[in-house]
Amino acid sequence: MHNHQHHHNPDEPHVHHHQHTLQKKFRLALLVTFFVFLVELVGGYLTNSLMLLSDAAHMLLDVLSLLISWLAIYLSTRPATSSRTFGYHRAEVFAAFINGVSLIGVSGWIFYEAYQRYSSPEEIKVTALFVVACFGLVANLFILLKLHGHSHDNLNVRSAVLHVVGDTLSSVAVVVGGLIIYWTEWYPIDAILSFLIGGIILFGAFNVTREAVHILLENTPRNTDAHTVAKHIRDLAPVKDVHDMHIWSLCSNYRALSAHIVLDENTTLAQDQILEQINAVLQNQFNINHTTLQLEQIPCTQAGNLLCNAQHS
Repeated sequence: MHNHQHHHNPDEPHVHHHQHTLQKKFRLALLVTFFVFLVELVGGYLTNSLMLLSDAAHMLLDVLSLLISWLAIYLSTRPATSSRTFGYHRAEVFAAFINGVSLIGVSGWIFYEAYQRYSSPEEIKVTALFVVACFGLVANLFILLKLHGHSHDNLNVRSAVLHVVGDTLSSVAVVVGGLIIYWTEWYPIDAILSFLIGGIILFGAFNVTREAVHILLENTPRNTDAHTVAKHIRDLAPVKDVHDMHIWSLCSNYRALSAHIVLDENTTLAQDQILEQINAVLQNQFNINHTTLQLEQIPCTQAGNLLCNAQHS
């Protein structure tokens, strides 16, 4: 006998409200970031500072990053359709991937320009540099304050926040560089701090890109081992065995599982109660909130194999 059961997250109205709030914050962050980009671009050109121009280039990518992330948040609220049965949840992961790759490109450009500038340092108009850098720092701190609380469990938001963190650190470096140049007139510090900015950006970008690829390849969510999940299910009294299990992430905070569950022939519990027990364990222990479970009293041909080794036809 087979019983196919689907379980989903009951908190959907709350999630939609949360997404709407996020969209409003992203709109504000987008406008502020674009204004800072314009100020830093003009300021970098007038002061002849590579630090400011590096920061302006990063800010331009931030504008694109926030735009992509905002679009991904909007798409994730769209309902499933007959051609997209999981909805648009993957849009946020794809956005994070694009943001991560673009940041890697920006860090490469900064390294190249910093090397050129270090080889032949140029004079910098330090007063204007310092004023523009302080403005950029305040603006970035404001954006960070708005978005920071949302970045813990959402890869897309985290990738966008990472752009802003990179910019905030860049602004701090530019302020410090401006002070050093003002007191010492040692112009190579402009290139040295640009290298530092590039390194910070590259480190964060690599982590976000790696995590996005992990999800896009349908890998098991981090800290969720299939054998450990299976053991927790088998430990339940009505369950005899688990096989043909798949665990994956639709996005950074939406985990899904499908499996065949072989029941103990002596169990007296109703199948609804068994499914309730299994889903409670999966949600509480592993934060898996979307399940498709097939209950079996006679094991099918896949029994004995926890994982299904699907072959390309």
